Amino acid sequence: MGIASRRRVAPKSRRLPAPRPPEISDAEKLRRANLPKELSAKYHPFYEGKVEVVPKVPIRGNDDFAIWYTPGVAEACLQIKADPLKVWQLTNKWNNVAIVTDGTRVLGLGDIGPEAGLPVMEGKALLFKYLGGVDAFPVPVATKDPEEIIQFVKWLTPAFGGVNLEDIAQPKCFRILDRLRKETDIAVWHDDQQGTATINVAGTFNALKVVGKKLSDVAIALIGSGASNIRTAKILIAAGARPGNLRLVDSKGLLCPHRKDLEDAKDAFREKWELAQVTNREDREGGIPEAMRGADVVIAASRPGPGVIQKDWVASMADNAILFAIANPVPEIWPWEAKEAGARVVATGRSDFPNQVNNSLGFPGIFRGTLDVRATTISDEMCIAAAKELAAVAEERGLNEEHIVPGMEEVEVFAREAAAVALKAMDQGLARVKRTRQDLLDRATQIIRRAQRQVANAMTKGFIRPPPR
Repeated sequence: MGIASRRRVAPKSRRLPAPRPPEISDAEKLRRANLPKELSAKYHPFYEGKVEVVPKVPIRGNDDFAIWYTPGVAEACLQIKADPLKVWQLTNKWNNVAIVTDGTRVLGLGDIGPEAGLPVMEGKALLFKYLGGVDAFPVPVATKDPEEIIQFVKWLTPAFGGVNLEDIAQPKCFRILDRLRKETDIAVWHDDQQGTATINVAGTFNALKVVGKKLSDVAIALIGSGASNIRTAKILIAAGARPGNLRLVDSKGLLCPHRKDLEDAKDAFREKWELAQVTNREDREGGIPEAMRGADVVIAASRPGPGVIQKDWVASMADNAILFAIANPVPEIWPWEAKEAGARVVATGRSDFPNQVNNSLGFPGIFRGTLDVRATTISDEMCIAAAKELAAVAEERGLNEEHIVPGMEEVEVFAREAAAVALKAMDQGLARVKRTRQDLLDRATQIIRRAQRQVANAMTKGFIRPPPR
């Protein structure tokens, strides 16, 4: 029986009361918030990396090398030479993704370089495999030149079915993505743009259901005008938000048409200048507090906190306010402080707080669906399809202030997201192969479960050591 046959249909906008959490002191909250950092410092040197390459074919003895390598491998080579599309069948290209970064915008750490960014790329490869069954390879590059990055990715395309651009500073990240989407025949996306935007939009859909408001009516403040919030703004507008109801803030204040600095830099910061023309209908001036005043929704993707957003700014928001503080590794405001200030729904990018609005819910399933139909790109419409499916999964399980997005613990979340993305790619004529929804669900489920069983078996048999105490 496939997943679709077991899918539960819940009443529209079903809401459950939020569970009352036990009282915890602020000191204990801070201790728990700092625990991942402490464990990371201990675990990383112990394991010396998070991912490795293992065989997927049987090796019954040395004679098998004659099949998988010379002389037998020549047969596969000749078949691909005669029909280049067979590379998708005879190699792992169909499941390979390169994670490419220049290390110029790593998490909330800034320009720390490609070597220092490698632990993040390895972590991303780990999530790709465990949550999406995707074989992803961390590839930091020793250049900051956009043209060199573009050429490097184009050189990689014979071996990969997709490329995940990661932690590349704006504005060059926009140019790099635009060029590669036009100049390659595999799916290239920038996770800090499309991935973050997808889960932001999914969370917004459901948070608005919890508070009883409509996307087309609400005022939305986006704190930080980097790659993620610029793309979030665009996808929110594509999903039904009114451009004039959005207010974006960068390090110099609210975006608006009379910002001379933006006009002077409009060639380099084209996306930001374009949004300045259509957002901020009230033509507000000022900074974060002015943008947040009266807002129904705030999506902060700026710099690590705490203290970037103040409690009195949260208190100035509209009734039944929604606040996403998604800076990593520390949110712009601690979620309990935002709640104390009156926010009804609060989300962060961290897994140790309720409502993790993090692109980890997006890229594994989105790439799974993209690869399963060998799509040539990942469109914004595919991202919206993923956002709607994520929102639907969470709604079926019951929405409340502490649950607006699904968790990462269920295979079904990523399988359904993959199917939704693949179907949209087929609808848009972007897929090389066609599959039914049930086939997509079954295929994604099988691939993801296999990856997770491999990890479980390796832990049980001692190939993955227990972490140090």
